[in-house]
Amino acid sequence: MTVLAAVAAVGLGGAWWLQRDDAVVEPRRGPSALGGNVPPVSEASPLVPAGATSVPVVDAAWTADVAARTGIPPTALNAYAVAELRINDEDPACSMGWSTLAGIGWVESRHGTIDGAVLHLDGRALPPIVGPALDGTGGFAALPAHPDLVEFHGDEEWDHAVGPMQFIGSTWARWRSDGDADGTMDPNDVDDAAYAAARYLCHDGHDLATAEGWAAAVFSYNHDQAYVDAVYAAAADYAERSSG
Repeated sequence: MTVLAAVAAVGLGGAWWLQRDDAVVEPRRGPSALGGNVPPVSEASPLVPAGATSVPVVDAAWTADVAARTGIPPTALNAYAVAELRINDEDPACSMGWSTLAGIGWVESRHGTIDGAVLHLDGRALPPIVGPALDGTGGFAALPAHPDLVEFHGDEEWDHAVGPMQFIGSTWARWRSDGDADGTMDPNDVDDAAYAAARYLCHDGHDLATAEGWAAAVFSYNHDQAYVDAVYAAAADYAERSSG
């Protein structure tokens, strides 16, 4: 695994992080660049069976256009857009933008394509993206294997970050989600992982339309100012290219 993959492998929630009392986020950004254009819902959305979860269907022309402008794989872009639409319907005060999720997806796993992985149309990357063992070596905290994630990384002793958005066990156990309403919750599925990440970023009342709220939310995902800066750079670039 590359150094980049090792760094990206410990992305979510901060539970793994060797936190310092003086660790602070520096919200020196303006949030206006981070929205991107809002993904439109398809007028041809399929009927949803009674009792099923309603998942918005993003207009295919929008996805194709923005994917071409940004270089984001259409499958990943659609997952980020659906997550934006769902979370902002559930929690309008959060003001989540797809470009923020795309920034995280790029930093964590190159949108499910890091180290030669291929993101397939079903949202799953093959081979699965699994970070190194969080065994206390290499600058990582020691995290025992979490039962909710062992089936995805196969290590019964130590935890690993898993999937395109790099969830660790304790965070996935709390925020695991069915982003595409297929009846499963899989951190390897970018649809599930993007929606879970959106729920995580919005859960504690941050308003991502403000500089402070956006920076604090991303900092909570990974307690590292360099990480916040990297996500901001990617997200701002995607937003600018999508609206050009």
